[in-house]
Amino acid sequence: MLISTKGRYALRVMIDLAEHQTEGYIPLKTIAQRQGISEKYLESIIKLLVKAQLLSGVRGKGGGYRLTKTPEQYTAGQILRLTEESLAPVACLEPGASACSHAAECRTLSLWQGLDQAINSYLDSITLEDLMRRGDAGDDYVI
Repeated sequence: MLISTKGRYALRVMIDLAEHQTEGYIPLKTIAQRQGISEKYLESIIKLLVKAQLLSGVRGKGGGYRLTKTPEQYTAGQILRLTEESLAPVACLEPGASACSHAAECRTLSLWQGLDQAINSYLDSITLEDLMRRGDAGDDYVI
C-alpha cells in the first residue's frame, strides 16, 4: 500500500484547519501558502473534502474553509479512504472486488485480511487531534 500525494496533502490540510479552527473560515490561498501546496492542486483536494462534508466553505470576502466537526471527530482512516482508491493490501480485498475463484484454497488470504484489518484499525485510531498533539510533543510523523 502506498499513500498518494493527494492523501498526504488532505491530511496536512485537515490538520492545518484544525490548528486554526478558532480563526473562522480560512482562505484557500492561506492554506496553500502555509502548506507549500499549489492552489490549483489544493482546490481538487478541498472539493473532495467539502463534498464529503468534512469541510464547509463560504465564497466571497471573508470566505474560505473550516472543519464541520471538532478535530477529535475525524480519523486519518476516514480522510485517507476519501482520497485513496483503496487502502487494501491486495486487489481481492479492495471494495467492490469480485470474489476470487481461489479464495477457498488460498493459504495467504487470512494473512492479507489480517493486514487489511490492522491497517484500517490503526488509521481509524488516530484522530486529527492526535496528529496535532504529536507535532506539539516533538513526535515527528511525516505525512
